[in-house]
Amino acid sequence: MAISAWSALWFLPFVLPICIWVAWNDMKFMKIPNKAVMALVIVFVAVGLLVLPLPDYLARLLQLVIVLVIGFILNMVGAIGAGDAKFAAAAAPFIAPGDLRTILYLFAAVLLAAVVTHRVARRVPAVRRLTPDWESWARRDFPMGLALGGTLGFYLIAGAIYGS
Repeated sequence: MAISAWSALWFLPFVLPICIWVAWNDMKFMKIPNKAVMALVIVFVAVGLLVLPLPDYLARLLQLVIVLVIGFILNMVGAIGAGDAKFAAAAAPFIAPGDLRTILYLFAAVLLAAVVTHRVARRVPAVRRLTPDWESWARRDFPMGLALGGTLGFYLIAGAIYGS
């Protein structure tokens, strides 16, 4: 991993609750709140300035812009939701540039696990009784915030453990 354990450890306590919030909110309401996206950006802007060298910090802010433009294009053609695009952009600066392949593999694994877990859980009566008003149980589309938040959370946890 190219992410430093030190930066991952600094980001993790702020980012993990936001990732959990995004996953929960997307399952319950099928929406990723703009407040969560802004909170993620604020965490990067504030903490990133303290834990990353200035050239890396600026390059990662550029990643946010690039992913946001790509996400808006994908949203315009109907490939992804607007909240998913905004969250991916806000998450982009947390990813070390050398970890692109790692994050893609991790996202694929988390997405597969999230889809299977979500589809199985919605068929379990006890789970449905605990969460009867979750919109994602009744919809055909998948709450991508579950996979996106999970990916960023697991990436930072792995970075904290195995980072350089």
